Amino acid sequence: ESELLTVPDGWKEPAFSKEDNPRGLLEESSFATLFPKYREAYLKECWPLVQKALSERHVNATLDLIEGSMTVCTTKKTFDPYIIVRARDLIKLLARSVSFEQAVRILQDDVACDIIKIGSLVRNKERFVKRRQRLIGPKGSTLKALELLTNCYIMVQGNTVSAIGPFSGLKEVRKVVLDTMKNIHPIYNIKTLMIKRELAKDSELRSQSWERFLPQFKHKNVNKRKEPKKKTVKKEYTPFPPPQPESQIDKELATGEYFLKASQKKRQKMEAIKAKQAEALSRRQEERNKAFIPPKEKPVVKPKEASTETKIDVAAIKEKVKKAKSKKLGALTAEEVKLKMEADEKKKKKKK
Repeated sequence: ESELLTVPDGWKEPAFSKEDNPRGLLEESSFATLFPKYREAYLKECWPLVQKALSERHVNATLDLIEGSMTVCTTKKTFDPYIIVRARDLIKLLARSVSFEQAVRILQDDVACDIIKIGSLVRNKERFVKRRQRLIGPKGSTLKALELLTNCYIMVQGNTVSAIGPFSGLKEVRKVVLDTMKNIHPIYNIKTLMIKRELAKDSELRSQSWERFLPQFKHKNVNKRKEPKKKTVKKEYTPFPPPQPESQIDKELATGEYFLKASQKKRQKMEAIKAKQAEALSRRQEERNKAFIPPKEKPVVKPKEASTETKIDVAAIKEKVKKAKSKKLGALTAEEVKLKMEADEKKKKKKK
């Protein structure tokens, strides 16, 4: 079964010829697409080449510079029913800034294209530009690595990414582009593609699962959502409505104030105002008196009596004082004086 599912290496589907459809097409089909103003000069230059490439497959192409549109339509000689779809893709790629040399490859049977719209994936404009630049990489290195791994030509232009290549490669390109716009760095997908490329070379691993070989990347820098300063706590849902709040008349009826005369109500109000004023005055007076309250003094600590162990020896100190008085400060002892005198006599004898 595994041998039946695998396609032999180098096998190619035979080309669709006129013998396969000798009667041609019954109806005329046409497609048109608009192009931006900045593409007008380039399309005017390469349009003869586009017409030549399509006329070989019996498809007419017209360029309308007034409306800014390109149109392709089948003729009576057209025998391939799918060529009009490929011609439509060709003019779409030309409108998306893809060069004619790359766009004309779409007319081949084993080549397909995919135009990925990325403009609506990121709301913030600055963030969108950063992520799109991340896909391109420094000096286009990331895009070049992706092209080598998928065998596709990739063109990033404005809000779209155009890719031309085999179906398997286009699937990988779409995944990498969408992941990049979702803030997943393309290097992770490139590493996975490199491992898959090496595993595909081994014939034994073709029928096995590759999950154990592929790296598992986890998000480390998950930004926590900022919580609001004022949190609104939701009340428990009850099917019964809340009780009706009391009006001013209800409150007056409950206190009995409703039945009082106007003069009595006025007197009550004045009394309440005077009570508030008196309370405020007393509070203010207390704050003023705080400045005149003396601070608390620290208690006087009596010196502790010296213990018997640490008492000073008075007799020993007196003896030391007596010895100091007997000799002048800095004077020589009796023995030192004798030695000095002997030394002086010896010096005198020598001089004689």
